[in-house]
Amino acid sequence: MDTTGTHIASGAIFFLLLLCLSSLSIADVIYSPVELFSINCGSNSSLSTRDGRNWTADIKFLSENKDSVAAPALTPSTLEGPYTDARFSHSQFTYSFSVSTGPKFIRLFYSTSYQNFHRSKAYFSVKAGPYTLLQYFNASLNADADDDPDNFLFREYCINLRDGERLNISFIPSTEDSYAFINGIEIVSMPPFLYYTHPDDDITGWPQPVGLNTNPFPIENNYAMETKYRLRVGDQQIPASQDTGMLRSWDVDNKYVTTQSVLSLDIESGIKLRFTKTPNYTAPDTVYRSLRNMGSNGTVNMGFNLTWQLPVDSGFTYLLRLHFCQLDPRIENPGDLSFFIFVQDQLVEDWADVLGWSDKQKGVPVVRQYAVVIPGNQQERLNLSLKMHPNPQSLAKDAQINAIELFKINDPTGNLAGPNPDPPLPQSPKRVPLESSNKKSHGTTMRTLAAIAGSVSGVLLLSFIAILIKRRKNVTVNEKGTSRDNGSLFVPTGLCRHFSIKEMRTATNNFDEVFVGGFGNVYKGHIDNGSTTVAIKRLKQGSRQGIREFKNEIEMLSQLRHPNIVSLIGYCYESNEMILVYEFMDCGNLRDHLYDTDNPSLSWKHRLQTCIGVARGLDYLHTGVKQVIIHRDVKSANILLDEKWEAKVSDFGLARIGGPMGISMMTTRVNTEVKGSIGYLDPEYYKRNILTEKSDVYSFGVMLLEVLSGRHPLLHWEEKQRMSLANWAKHCYEKGTLSEIVDSELKGQIKPQCLNKFSEVALSCLLEDGTQRPSMKDIVGVLEFVLQFQDSAVNYEDSSSHSTVPLSDCSENTGSSMTSDGDRSNGRMESFVLIPDDVFSETKNPKGR
Repeated sequence: MDTTGTHIASGAIFFLLLLCLSSLSIADVIYSPVELFSINCGSNSSLSTRDGRNWTADIKFLSENKDSVAAPALTPSTLEGPYTDARFSHSQFTYSFSVSTGPKFIRLFYSTSYQNFHRSKAYFSVKAGPYTLLQYFNASLNADADDDPDNFLFREYCINLRDGERLNISFIPSTEDSYAFINGIEIVSMPPFLYYTHPDDDITGWPQPVGLNTNPFPIENNYAMETKYRLRVGDQQIPASQDTGMLRSWDVDNKYVTTQSVLSLDIESGIKLRFTKTPNYTAPDTVYRSLRNMGSNGTVNMGFNLTWQLPVDSGFTYLLRLHFCQLDPRIENPGDLSFFIFVQDQLVEDWADVLGWSDKQKGVPVVRQYAVVIPGNQQERLNLSLKMHPNPQSLAKDAQINAIELFKINDPTGNLAGPNPDPPLPQSPKRVPLESSNKKSHGTTMRTLAAIAGSVSGVLLLSFIAILIKRRKNVTVNEKGTSRDNGSLFVPTGLCRHFSIKEMRTATNNFDEVFVGGFGNVYKGHIDNGSTTVAIKRLKQGSRQGIREFKNEIEMLSQLRHPNIVSLIGYCYESNEMILVYEFMDCGNLRDHLYDTDNPSLSWKHRLQTCIGVARGLDYLHTGVKQVIIHRDVKSANILLDEKWEAKVSDFGLARIGGPMGISMMTTRVNTEVKGSIGYLDPEYYKRNILTEKSDVYSFGVMLLEVLSGRHPLLHWEEKQRMSLANWAKHCYEKGTLSEIVDSELKGQIKPQCLNKFSEVALSCLLEDGTQRPSMKDIVGVLEFVLQFQDSAVNYEDSSSHSTVPLSDCSENTGSSMTSDGDRSNGRMESFVLIPDDVFSETKNPKGR
């Protein structure tokens, strides 16, 4: 079960209007499991944890224990639970439990670092009765793929025991020199028909078939399932101790949402939840007190879907459970809010109406279930997509959901195992099976947020499969072992170097020190015999999601040359690795000098100079190349600063090419799926799905406000008026209280006239009509003018009197002042002339360039 979460995209600015607070309703009955075994494997003593669990020693449950040993973890875990000790063996060992009839949770807990047991040799299978839970499983590869700092892994399964059966769980090494191990086992009884279909239910209560499966699909008690995702909408995980009695953990869904959306948290509408459609142990009350929606607030959002992408193993059927509860005070009657639901681009609900499902009663949780076939050979990972879209006939144009659960169902052989993530090295241990089986082998610090929208219309799954098959046929391997999609990357000769994976390992000392992370991981490296310091960005191994962005960035950046565009030195595309090599930027990114950082604050003058550099870089993209390049992800985190504090635009993974230079902006627009980052997305872009360079201008305007205020573009915990930085700035500008948004670190540094003009240009970038926004060329001129006037201000307070960063902090080789275009920034103006009305040429003439 995936347990990591990263903050992800929510771009629309709207929270539900809620009534006064009231206390949470608590389910009247908490489910009490018939059995609860929590086993501390490899330990002779019991362990009590703050969540109420009592982890007992494992020795009395071992029924088969040939040469097994206990060992302590190499590094003590920071997590509570059975992670300090483990049971190891190079031979099969088995735990046996006497349990009652009925469905059970089986949970496996792993911590992966031990002194006398090398991580690379931990290949093993796990069987529970007739079911194979894991096969040729390597815990370290999976922990590394999850980027878990504690090397912690957790897996959860559901199985149903028949009368008189004992539950035997066996751990079987997969090769002659490998070993099996386990840190903790938990067995918890569950209600008989929580996930399994009641035999008395009619066909309308069965999971609805999706995809290739066209037959009714009850979840019968001879199925075993693996919990792949249990996701709630919210700002934090619901821990096991706060579940309804079954010790389930509810992760947040942020990592998997790929479109702009809104979180409405802690919904308190004075309505007590009533569990009349589903039992009160189905999910904690908290799950139904927060929701994710599209943030429409009455506006028709017909240009994008609310989308989740859930990586899954191919070759299996999945049970998808969607949780809903209507608490919106604006929704009074069935049909007021209805929406479409697509699963794998197939329409499964054309009139999803939560209030209708709950018999016109608010505060009644409901669950919809679907059986989804993901075809394949069990050796690939694909995305299972869930998309929601407003029904145009609905009074409120919106879609909403509270939680998602997804379970993998065993194949006809009883197998639940999928592939391991790809190992860091191409070779794998020699496999000598110790068990007879014909089953398949069992097989992210830069912040990057992508907002991806899908089409409203459903796409036939068979077409989707055909495309996948075709793509796989187009993958070839050259003689050097370099995987290439569609043959090769297009990289102009002489502009970009190709590095081998061996060179990358040498440059980074085998990737031993992460510099920053996000896209995958970024490392500080040294090439050319250590003479050149570089930044090496390594995509998470085994990921297929970023191949398009990877290729796009290489093909785009290798052809761009500008002092305010980051330089791509080379790339590595080999042995399932996708790596980019850039010039090293000593002073990091702009965001890390504005907020949420221990770095000294940048002075106002330095901030102005940085904004001018960014504007020049974007102007080059829009007007200085043969075809317009639209960056699509302009934000402070993507602005890097070199040792001389020169700003450089980076991260071109989402960039798109528009039309040729010299034609009007309105004819260079691009129809494309919506991508971008939270708080920076051009509303005209995500509402109409039409992209122009003016979308970059909008994002740049948000960045200008970031620079001025030293705060995030969106703060969900702020009062509604201040939640959106753009909206707050507009409000303050109209009231004449702009000083309210200024970063406290800049107190006394900004001349009032400069503040006004800087704010004017920022807000002009945020105009709703993209054609009315200025061009980047015009913005450069205005910002240079503001900087010159700031330099000329007699009352300008020198930045040295503030806690601002000295220019020598990031490099021992420079102590010089940062300037823009020679000594222009040091020039003095004898008088100040207001910016002329026609400075925004494109505002006056939208078609002019």
